Amino acid sequence: MKIYAISDFHISTNTDKPMDVFGGAWIDYLDKIKADWEQKVSDNDIVLIAGDISWAMNIDEAKPDLEYFKGLKGKKVFIKGNHDYWWSGIGKVRDVMPENCFALQNDSIRFDSVVICGSRGWAVEGSPDFDEKDRKIYLREIERFKLSLKSAQKNMREGDKLVALIHYPPFNVKHENSAFTEIFEEFGVNAVVYGHLHGKNVRADKLVVKNGIKYYLTSCDMVDNKLTEIGL
Repeated sequence: MKIYAISDFHISTNTDKPMDVFGGAWIDYLDKIKADWEQKVSDNDIVLIAGDISWAMNIDEAKPDLEYFKGLKGKKVFIKGNHDYWWSGIGKVRDVMPENCFALQNDSIRFDSVVICGSRGWAVEGSPDFDEKDRKIYLREIERFKLSLKSAQKNMREGDKLVALIHYPPFNVKHENSAFTEIFEEFGVNAVVYGHLHGKNVRADKLVVKNGIKYYLTSCDMVDNKLTEIGL
């Protein structure tokens, strides 16, 4: 069993928000992702998707966007991104997920010897324009992530590996500690998958190893529209 990750699909089947207006990396990007997926992934593998799945504004609009993942191999695990406005109520989200697609919200799921947990997260202290409003959301999101990690603890058995999905980068551009990185270390997370960052001017490394934890940036335009294999 292998673990892959990619995020920030921003699918817009029924909305007029084409991503190619943001540059060449977005031309035919969904076809490129699917081609790479079909080449790499087997039915026994896991693919992690760290948010910003669809531009839809409600569940009904999101259904045709989610069809993109139908038939793609592997067990697909999703969390909510900041643009996933359609994601309202985890029960409703799970009801419309295609087969072998799993939505996480402040909880966890176990496959063989791997436990995956996740929550959206938020901008961290030290980020540009971080203000008191951000601080309130940041503190709330930390508590939500603690729920996810506590759920993961209950799911884990001896020898299991733990992967955390978060949409926002869990540290600033200097890779300084945040409350997110501290709780990841506290709970023994092995790898973290995140997205959210886009564009040629983004200062970000695709892989950061910090205090023994591997942090993978997987926004599709930042990884050349190819799935990243997650090493544990």
